[in-house]
Amino acid sequence: MLNTYKYNGETWVDIDNGTAEEIREIVDRYKIHPFVARELSAGTRKPRIEFHNNYIYCILHFPAWKHSHGKEQNQEVDFIIGKNLLITARYDTIDALHKFSKTLEVKEILEKENAETGSHIIFVNMLRELYAGLFDELEYIEDLTDDITAQIFHGKERDMVVSISEVTRTLLNFKRVTELHREVLEALHRHGETVFGNDFARDIESITLEYMRINSAIRSNLEVLHELRDTNDSLLSTKQNETIKQLTILGAVILPLTIISQLFGMSIKNFPLQNNPNAFWIILALMCTVGLITAVYARHKKWI
Repeated sequence: MLNTYKYNGETWVDIDNGTAEEIREIVDRYKIHPFVARELSAGTRKPRIEFHNNYIYCILHFPAWKHSHGKEQNQEVDFIIGKNLLITARYDTIDALHKFSKTLEVKEILEKENAETGSHIIFVNMLRELYAGLFDELEYIEDLTDDITAQIFHGKERDMVVSISEVTRTLLNFKRVTELHREVLEALHRHGETVFGNDFARDIESITLEYMRINSAIRSNLEVLHELRDTNDSLLSTKQNETIKQLTILGAVILPLTIISQLFGMSIKNFPLQNNPNAFWIILALMCTVGLITAVYARHKKWI
């Protein structure tokens, strides 16, 4: 599906799961290189940037967790950046782009006389919105981390082992995917200035600062989860040690009772109390006394 938006003299063509005919139409209309046309028809796992005579072609992936609408959690956006022209191709519903398109429609209606000035306003603001979407994802992860922390200190350490691992895996994916943006942004800043001028390079610098904030937030969250994992492991170890200690004490209390029962269970002639009619009660009293003394001693030593 093709969607076209116009703002401040610029045109944005959004290709949403475009068909072969739709892509061919865009390629013919804007004279796109055939190789780039092939890339627009299918997803690519790695980011890329290419510089052509009158446009820049780049691919970026934006990790999604809470706002993912499909099986693929790394949402790809292909950008063709030309003079007063932006073409995007995507293969999934991306909430940030949907929100941006609605905002752009409102701006076109309300700000015809007070439109923004600058170069490639649509592209720059779109990147800001996409990175803002990543911040929303990270805020959701931070809320989840706070919930995990509360659960840990309410005695649910064992249940939180899997939760911590899942959140850590998600953040590691965020880190892996977003780190690949660095080279693309650096190339956009370095070569984009030559193609589109100083204003474009300055705007890319501001976008790079947003990217650095995201990377910093991801690293910070990973450090928090690392400390949280260590804390959870320590609490689990403490509980396990306490259980082992209690079992050991229980064994120490039962051991003398076992010895007594085994001794008086031996079939030996002339064994003490063998012919005593009250032998059972005497032995039982002896065992209770020994058990009580052992328990009091363990209590005195603060073993229990």
